[in-house]
Amino acid sequence: QSAILGVHATKERPVVENGQVVIRPINYLALSYDHRIIDGREAVLFLVAIKDALEDPSRLLLDL
Repeated sequence: QSAILGVHATKERPVVENGQVVIRPINYLALSYDHRIIDGREAVLFLVAIKDALEDPSRLLLDL
């Protein structure tokens, strides 16, 4: 194994949006990887791509 992606359960949590506290579904991701095989920059780019896909899954369907 060179990497393991952990996806935590989605829970409603308070967040601040435009100065107001609102409840939003929040999900945590954790990535553990072997630095001898995977460069840290590439790991971060991978996590950002996963985050973007989870935040807007229609982009996956429409290939945008």
